Amino acid sequence: MNGFGPVDLLLWGVLPYAVLVVFVGGLVWRHRYDRFGWTTRSSELYESRLLRIGSPLFHVGLLFVIAGHVVGLLIPESWTRALGVSDSIYHVTALSLGLVAGVCTLAGIVLLIWRRRTKGPVFSATTKNDKLMYAVLVLALVTGLGMTAYFAGTEVVGGETQDYRHTVSPWFRSIWILNPDVSAMAAAEGPYKLHALMGLALFALFPFTRLVHAFSAPLGYLVRPYIVYRSRDPHPAGAGHAERTTRRGW
Repeated sequence: MNGFGPVDLLLWGVLPYAVLVVFVGGLVWRHRYDRFGWTTRSSELYESRLLRIGSPLFHVGLLFVIAGHVVGLLIPESWTRALGVSDSIYHVTALSLGLVAGVCTLAGIVLLIWRRRTKGPVFSATTKNDKLMYAVLVLALVTGLGMTAYFAGTEVVGGETQDYRHTVSPWFRSIWILNPDVSAMAAAEGPYKLHALMGLALFALFPFTRLVHAFSAPLGYLVRPYIVYRSRDPHPAGAGHAERTTRRGW
C-alpha cells in the first residue's frame, strides 16, 4: 500500500478532512446559533496584573509560531533555494526563531493558566470547555517546542535529523488539493506525528471554545467615527460665553 498501512490511511488520509468538516461546520453553527457566546469571556475585571503580562507574551509569541508554520508548511524547499537561502541557513533560522517563539508562547499560556487557577473569581468563571481547550493547547505547544529543542540539540552535536519539508510539508500541502500524500506523513518521525495529531485535535475543538475570537479582529475600530458617550448642552451665547459650533466626528 505504497509504504503505509490502514492506520496511516485513517490518520493522515481521512482524519484531516473530518477535522476540516468539524472546523468549518462548527464555525458556521457557532456564528448562527451562538453569536452571544462568540467571545473570549474576558476576565480582566477580576484580575489584570498577571493578564497584562501573560496575554501579550502568549499572543505575540503565537503570531510568530503561526508565521513559522505557514513558512515551513506552505513554502516548498525549492522556493527558498531559488531565493538564495541555503538549507543550513534555513534550518538555523527556523530552529532559533522557533525556540524563542515557542518559549514565549508557552510561558504566556502557563502564566495565564496559573492566573486562572489561583485567582478565585477567574477560576470560578472557568468552564470544563476552557480546561479541555487549555490542556490540548498546552500539549500542542509542548510537543512542538520539545520537537524543536530535540532537533536543535541533535544538530548542535553533529547528528542528522529528518527534514520535515520532505515529509510533513508535502503531506500538508497535498491535503488542500484533495490528494493526501499519506506515504509522506507515514515516513515522518514520531515527534512530527504526535505534534500533527495535537494540531488536528486543537482545530477540532477550535469552533466550540473561546478561541473563535481569533476571527473577530476589530478592524472596523480603525475607521469608525467617534462614539459619543455623553453630549454637552450648548452654552447660551451672551456675556462671558463665546458661541460654540457643534463638531462632527470623523
